[in-house]
Amino acid sequence: MNDFDGAPAAARRSAFQPAPLPAVMAIVNRTPDSFYDRGATAAEDAALARIDAVIAAGADVIDIGGVKAGPGPVVDAAEEVDRVVPTIAEARRRHPGVTISVDTWRASVADAAIAAGADLVNDTWAGHDPELVEVAGAHRVGYVCSHTGGAVPRTRPFRVHYDDVVADVIAETSALAERAVACGVPEDRVLVDPTHDFGKNTFHGLELLRRLDELVGAGWPVLMALSNKDFVGETVGRDLDGRVPATLAATAWAAAQGVAMFRVHEVGDTVDVCRMIGAIRGDVPPLSTIRGLQ
Repeated sequence: MNDFDGAPAAARRSAFQPAPLPAVMAIVNRTPDSFYDRGATAAEDAALARIDAVIAAGADVIDIGGVKAGPGPVVDAAEEVDRVVPTIAEARRRHPGVTISVDTWRASVADAAIAAGADLVNDTWAGHDPELVEVAGAHRVGYVCSHTGGAVPRTRPFRVHYDDVVADVIAETSALAERAVACGVPEDRVLVDPTHDFGKNTFHGLELLRRLDELVGAGWPVLMALSNKDFVGETVGRDLDGRVPATLAATAWAAAQGVAMFRVHEVGDTVDVCRMIGAIRGDVPPLSTIRGLQ
C-alpha cells in the first residue's frame, strides 16, 4: 500500500496523533452495564465529570459509547442516540479543541453524533452497517476500521479459527480503510483497529501483538484497544479488577512498535507509559532533569 507521497507505508501518520507520541483515547460509557466500570458513567453528570477528569489527565480523544459491546438488554438506535448525543454536545461545548469519538455501529447514531460535534466514528463492528462509513465520508470525519471476523454485534467468539489471524486482520481492515477513503473520509483520519477479543480468542490476541510490526507496516495508523480485555486477563490469570499492570505492559510493547492511538480506561497511567517509551526511543525529552544538579 502506498503512502500519501510515495513514502514507505509505515510512515503514514494520523491527524489525531499528537506527534511524536501516540494519542490516548479515553473510554466514556453511557451504559448501565459496561463490562469494566459497571455503569459508573451511565448518568449524564457522571459521564461529563469523567470527561473533564480524563482531559485533565492528558486524553487526546474522548470515545463516547451508548451500548455495551457484549450481550445484554436490547438498546435500539433511538435510545442509543438519547444516551450519547447530549453528552457529545456538552463535551464539545466544554472542550472545543478535543477530538470527540462516537462508539457505534449504526449509521443513524453516527449521523446524529456528528451533528452534535463528534469528529471520529469508532466502528467497532467492522462495517456491520454498510452505511456507517458512508456517513463518516459524507461529513469528512475520521473513521476507525475494525476486524471482527464476521462476528455479529454484541456476540462473543466461539471456537473461532483463522489460517493466519494477522493476515486476515490486515486484509479486512485495509479493504475497509480504502472504502472509507473512497467514501470521502480524509486519508489521515482513517485508523485501523485489530479489535482484540472481538471474534478472537486469547491466542489470536497475543499473536496480533507479537506480529505488530506487520500491522503497523501495512501502512494505516493503528489504534489498539487493549484495556482490561479478556485476553489480558486470561494471559496472566487475573480477574477484571487485576488486569491493569498487564494491560500497561502490552501498551508499552505496542507503543514501542509505532501504534498511533490507544483506547483506554486508565488515562494517566497510559500517558506515562507512552511518554516513557517515547523518551527511551529519544522522541521526547524527560519532563524534569534535576538529578545530579542539586
